[in-house]
Amino acid sequence: MQKIAIVGLGVIGGSFAKAFKASDSSNYYVMGIDRNQATLDQALEAGVIAEGEVENETILQRADIVIIALYPENIKEFILQNSDAFKEGAILTETTGIKQYVIGSIVPILPKQVDFIFGHPMAGRESQGFEYSDHTAFIGANYILTPLASNKPENLEVFKALLKKIGFQRLTQVTPLVHDELIAYTSQLCHCIAAALINSDRPERNTVQFIGDSYRDLTRIAKLNENLWSELMLNNKDVLVQVISEFEAEMSKIKESLITDNKRELEEAFIEATRRRVDMEKNDLMI
Repeated sequence: MQKIAIVGLGVIGGSFAKAFKASDSSNYYVMGIDRNQATLDQALEAGVIAEGEVENETILQRADIVIIALYPENIKEFILQNSDAFKEGAILTETTGIKQYVIGSIVPILPKQVDFIFGHPMAGRESQGFEYSDHTAFIGANYILTPLASNKPENLEVFKALLKKIGFQRLTQVTPLVHDELIAYTSQLCHCIAAALINSDRPERNTVQFIGDSYRDLTRIAKLNENLWSELMLNNKDVLVQVISEFEAEMSKIKESLITDNKRELEEAFIEATRRRVDMEKNDLMI
């Protein structure tokens, strides 16, 4: 039986806990660490953790695998506070949406007795907190791994098997730089667009009476956790600013086509967009 510790039982950490219970609870002994006792009580009542602690007392010393589901800025602090507590040979991982910054801040302080595998579950939610966690978010989802040269191959295989067991379908390994470039485009830019769109509305329009699926779909992710997303974006700002500029260039083309009554250029832009979307649908297992 694998002993698993989950640090931070919010929407992602809670989803991991629920996923282990749903997959085959007899294979896992799941423990939780969360600074909020009420959250621990919720998880205990739901039966997704066997025990919990507000601060580590004995959990890390027994855990074979430690999943740290904290904000980027809090991971370093947690490692420093508990560097001597981790079990010899334990596999550690984290779930943040940026990798260069996180890896750069954590690797220099890693205790020698652990193997830290950096990764990113592509299964976020707009809401926050344990009550919104949902293991089904992992089913069929992508998981991006950014392994270190120092990671033991056998530990990588153990972790990959664990991810497959709880529902992740496609596991991809990339460098931290490639991860941050792609996430800036596929996630962070999308959240910026959603925020900008809904913030550009004028209150006197009474927009809510005219909302259809297009507006609803585009603004779904505008319900942002301001602390988390500002932290993620600022720590990936160089790449994000570049993809925002590329998006602005495409919007400028459409705007210019409208100003100049250039129907042909508008049609070409829409034809190209349709082609790319169709290609994406052929290759995306989640659609």
